[in-house]
Amino acid sequence: METDWRQRKIIHIDMDAFYASVEQMDFPELKGKPIAVGGSEVRGVVSAASYEARKFGVRSAMSGVQAKRLCPDLIFVRPRFDRYTEISKRIRAIFREYTDLVEPLSLDEAYLDVTVNKKGNPSATLIAQEIRQRIFDEIGLTASAGISNTKFVAKVASDYNKPNGQKTVPPDEVEAFLEVLDIKKFYGIGKVTAEKMYHHGIFTGADLKARSRVYLEEHFGKSGGFYYNIVRGIHYSEVKPNRVSKSVAAEHTFEENLTSELFMEERLAHIAETLERRLKKYSISGKTVTLKIKYSDFTTQTRSKTLPYYISDKGLLLETAKELLFQERLKESVRLLGISLSNLNTEVKKTVVVQLKFAF
Repeated sequence: METDWRQRKIIHIDMDAFYASVEQMDFPELKGKPIAVGGSEVRGVVSAASYEARKFGVRSAMSGVQAKRLCPDLIFVRPRFDRYTEISKRIRAIFREYTDLVEPLSLDEAYLDVTVNKKGNPSATLIAQEIRQRIFDEIGLTASAGISNTKFVAKVASDYNKPNGQKTVPPDEVEAFLEVLDIKKFYGIGKVTAEKMYHHGIFTGADLKARSRVYLEEHFGKSGGFYYNIVRGIHYSEVKPNRVSKSVAAEHTFEENLTSELFMEERLAHIAETLERRLKKYSISGKTVTLKIKYSDFTTQTRSKTLPYYISDKGLLLETAKELLFQERLKESVRLLGISLSNLNTEVKKTVVVQLKFAF
């Protein structure tokens, strides 16, 4: 029913600098220091940065070289994804003591629908406070939360009082809340789209709201209708506890750029083996193999092939990836290779909850 979504009570929980915070918790000598998880001062890409590093402008997806340039005292830490996964499971166990309607987005964030909850608590705000306190008391990490009647507003609100804070936006305050926000604060509007909106004189939610649906669709395509709705607090999406995995991937950033396809074949064999383990862990197979190539100039290219049958075997993954590798000449030397499998059997076989973003 159309009225149902307006009465929902949705919490978005977002852990604060999760990977970096886990490292600082496990290794007290890193507390209070600028650290980057992943990368190095000569290679690789930063996966996460502590708040101490963020003050210098260090961000995830930034090259290690650039991060070190911004913060000369930056400490690089090797990722420990098994540890992050272990802690994430403990956090989700806390969530499920309150509701079964938990939709994980990644290891460090999730939506919870607490409209009807196991504690019988009518206040989503108090539930969010209690969950955040339990995460701190039982695990030792801080989390931030956003609370509203839609997933979109809850997601935006969770970033409002970070770190270690929360923001509640009641249904009757949603439009006023969104109107004063800078458009770049809207979840789903990235840097490129924000720049385009600025070009059209759209700087705040109020500016966006002043544009007609026709205008937005004309200049922003199908997304225009989405923007028209969200700035008015209209978002029908439900919290879906069993998200069907759309792809599973593995990739590797090399210590030195590769120029020889023979060396790349060797690396692809290791990546295919890693991907096979992840697929077999969840009994997943798929038909579409995608090869990801990141060049030394940081541009990325993908090449895909859809097979007439489902695969999960490392030999078939490697064979297809090699075919894609030799499909056309490489533009530059290569710093990263990755293989992903999509068009999965999970849609026809079963629903599998799986962390989709893997690091090698």
